[in-house]
Amino acid sequence: MLVRIVMRIVFLFIARIVVGITFLFSGFVKLVDPMGSAYKLEEYFGAEVLNLEFLIPYALNFSIVLILLEVLLGFKILLGYKSTITLWSLFVLTLLFLFLTWYAAYFDKVTDCGCFGDAVKLTAWETFYKNVVLLVLVVCMLFNRYRIKPIIWEPFLTGLVVIFFLVSSYVVYHVLVHLPLIDFRPYAVGKDIRAGMEHPAEGDALPPVHDFFLESDTADLTAQILSSPQAMLIIAPDIEKSNTKGLSALIEVAEKAINKGYLVYGISASTTAAIKQVKDNLVLPFDFLFCDETTLKTIIRANPGVLILEKGVVSGKWNWRDIDQIFEHKHPS
Repeated sequence: MLVRIVMRIVFLFIARIVVGITFLFSGFVKLVDPMGSAYKLEEYFGAEVLNLEFLIPYALNFSIVLILLEVLLGFKILLGYKSTITLWSLFVLTLLFLFLTWYAAYFDKVTDCGCFGDAVKLTAWETFYKNVVLLVLVVCMLFNRYRIKPIIWEPFLTGLVVIFFLVSSYVVYHVLVHLPLIDFRPYAVGKDIRAGMEHPAEGDALPPVHDFFLESDTADLTAQILSSPQAMLIIAPDIEKSNTKGLSALIEVAEKAINKGYLVYGISASTTAAIKQVKDNLVLPFDFLFCDETTLKTIIRANPGVLILEKGVVSGKWNWRDIDQIFEHKHPS
């Protein structure tokens, strides 16, 4: 009898650690890059997956709520705080994730679920099985929820949870105003794009950078830009949705870069007509090249944003709100 009790206590402890750390890690890698999760939700809401296109405008809102829920619930279960409501919340959230990943895997709709952001890539089936394990652990804890007690005095934990939530909310706000705190993508500062185009990642058929093409109406300028000693790319994935104030603010920066000998181009996935209208209205001093919208959203989480390359190596990237820092940064080369 005593052995069974001890084994149950040990199992519950292990289950709390596994579930808590998984939710905390999953939430953290998305907390530092909420736009990435929003883009993934847009994919799920799309006509080819769940056909809920009316929800696409609210993808970022859903992303923020889910991210904060993940980190908060992971934190709370580790602390043993309000175990009943925490476990029921984990159960509902895990059930939702289980359905989404099953649907995506079974119908082959989404190849990468995005559950660990860009930090860890899992297939839809791998994520589905991960969620099955999590659900089993959560259900086991639900049946033993009265055995899960706060690790310390509960009123103190209440303050700790509130502080954790406020800090997490501030991180989301900061990242959305600027750029992700941690960049897991192949276009992070210090990454060599040309090298990323040559060698597939371990276990992948394609190299990390496989869709980076910069084209004008008449030519492919990718090689020229990647071999340039200094190139400034002003990225506006959807120029019609770009912050007009941001584009206007970048005019002076672009002119300064041109005077310093930089190769300067705007990059967008928008139509020629839309680009021409914005370019003429704002009198932008640079021409635009075309690139795939998903690629541009992967390169930088800003619209517009600035990327500086030195012979194909990313030496800096900024949200338009931080353009005053562009010529103050130290290049890695």
